[in-house]
Amino acid sequence: MAYPTVSDLVNKAHQSVAMDSYDEEVSKLTNEDFSNILAEARKYNSELTTNEFPRNSEDLDGNEEYQAAVNPTGNGMMGYVRIDSINVKMPVYHTTKESVLQVGIGHIPTTSLPVGGESTHAVLTGHRGLSSARLFTDLDKVKEGDVFYIYVLDDILAYKVDQIKTVKPAQTQDLQIIPGEDHVTLVTCTPYGVNSHRLLVRGTRIPYDPEVEEMIEEQTEVRTGLTTDQLVLVIGAPSLTVLFVAVLFLTKKPKKSKKRRDNA
Repeated sequence: MAYPTVSDLVNKAHQSVAMDSYDEEVSKLTNEDFSNILAEARKYNSELTTNEFPRNSEDLDGNEEYQAAVNPTGNGMMGYVRIDSINVKMPVYHTTKESVLQVGIGHIPTTSLPVGGESTHAVLTGHRGLSSARLFTDLDKVKEGDVFYIYVLDDILAYKVDQIKTVKPAQTQDLQIIPGEDHVTLVTCTPYGVNSHRLLVRGTRIPYDPEVEEMIEEQTEVRTGLTTDQLVLVIGAPSLTVLFVAVLFLTKKPKKSKKRRDNA
């Protein structure tokens, strides 16, 4: 009973280590390194006039240019996403391979890299409802007007949610690049447990204001400890088990000995 909660906590601990390692590696880069990485990423984005979507395994893997782009740690981690309104902070990796989606958020290779800029639209996707991790399970609780952040290299990009839609998997028109605009869309399966459609939460780039971020953080406070539901599971599951065993023990009728049955 406690496995999903415990597993999710372990996964979050691994995610935290990954993000700390990312920040540490980024801190070692020079201004020239940042300029070169961003120049390559923006060159890649400028060559995408429209967002295409993976048609085969090659598309899913991305080409060499894609794999090398925005990869300061060498392990495929681009940066991380933070959504205070649902207490989420997770690494963002290249591709949407299952090995990636089991531990974090994936970037669809045939869409803009999440470095911002005019005429870009990065698409980030994550699972929901996994027994081992919550990931984007609560994405449906995000509302229009909420702000989420993309931490990439030494920059923080702010996006304000301006559109939320539920579509069929083949309907990708709302994930297309809009000339002159800067978008990031967060995608997951819906309805919960059915997964027949896709939930699209689109954000439009807004100026990053550290004071606003601090205010949002104070209001929503990303919880790193146990939530109420997790606390109930962690404490309740063992307690229920003990109670169940105790009830079985107390209600079990003692067997009569053979001698007593003979004398009855």
